[in-house]
Amino acid sequence: MQPSDLRVALFSGNYNYTRDGANQALNLLVAHLLAQGVTVRIYSPTIDPPAFPPTGDLVSVPAIPMPGGRAEYLLGRYLPARTRADLEAFAPNLVHVSAPDLLNHGAVSWARRNGIPSLASFHTRFETYFRYYRIGFVEPWIKALMRRFYNRVDRVMPPSPSMGALLREWGVTTPITIWSRGIDHDRFVPERRSLAWRRALGIGDDEIAVGFLGRLVKEKGLDVFAEVIKDLTRRGVPHKVLVIGKGPAQDWFAQQAPGAIFAGFQSGDDLGRAVASMDVFFNPSVTETFGNVTTEAMAAGVPVVAARATGAVDLVEHGVTGFLVEPTDITGYADAIERIVTEPGLKARMGAAGLARAATYRWDTANQTVLDTYLELVDR
Repeated sequence: MQPSDLRVALFSGNYNYTRDGANQALNLLVAHLLAQGVTVRIYSPTIDPPAFPPTGDLVSVPAIPMPGGRAEYLLGRYLPARTRADLEAFAPNLVHVSAPDLLNHGAVSWARRNGIPSLASFHTRFETYFRYYRIGFVEPWIKALMRRFYNRVDRVMPPSPSMGALLREWGVTTPITIWSRGIDHDRFVPERRSLAWRRALGIGDDEIAVGFLGRLVKEKGLDVFAEVIKDLTRRGVPHKVLVIGKGPAQDWFAQQAPGAIFAGFQSGDDLGRAVASMDVFFNPSVTETFGNVTTEAMAAGVPVVAARATGAVDLVEHGVTGFLVEPTDITGYADAIERIVTEPGLKARMGAAGLARAATYRWDTANQTVLDTYLELVDR
């Protein structure tokens, strides 16, 4: 079988209506597949206008706002009749699902009924989100639903070995293949560091900018981040807080981290400049499955302080490219950042080591692994 023989139906809960790491990876994957001659049709909820133009042939599916005060996300229905008719007309020979929601559950059931192989990529640790909204008691139930979902497909592709191990702990027995991630090595480079841009934000040339990069939602560990900054301030450790991104928790975060500089949403080369202009990248999130932002910081020569959790443990070499800290250890995080700020030469050494490590992450290599897995499943 050749790539041109493949007809892939890709299901997403959010392909392009709100920008996040998951749909950036999916769009890059589709670009790679199309370049190799694969026929792809994507099914996802949509809005008008979207956050960015979709890569590939996107079919809009009916959806409702996500319950629980997160209306910026949409919840697709369980393979509506119109969507099912379009899918049957497309006649895929492989179904790729990317989120354990109702739409993707319906797609897996359709594939099983029709004897078509299915593959699930794993992008988000949804089971962790509920603890940030005071309903953590549902987490075991969510894990059970996710375990059932991933046990119904023919292959699961998490982005990191630590996520593969976690799936096994949950009781997922489906064969696992790692779909890693890449970096735009033209965009994320140390040379994009801009002192002029920092000055325009009120950050002096010799001041240490402790950076946050990501969507401003509580599940990214904003509460921990704010407590660590308060600890650094109490200790008298000189620093400025540089926040890149936007989201529904921005006002709350600004209250918790007074004095933080909010540079807003950045994209393209502006994002590369913002990341390279940090001095420390601080990522206390425990919801990451890989952590694209971590590798982007490393590629920009910025040392990383991150939670010892899935994703980061595969990327950060403790004491070499940055520090890994137990997820809620406020003192431990502050100690790590203080060391980078005050220990002569440490920031430069860690930045150089991270830059060398990041060079191994390539999108073409990562996405070819997915294509090879498609071919294997259809051949079988």
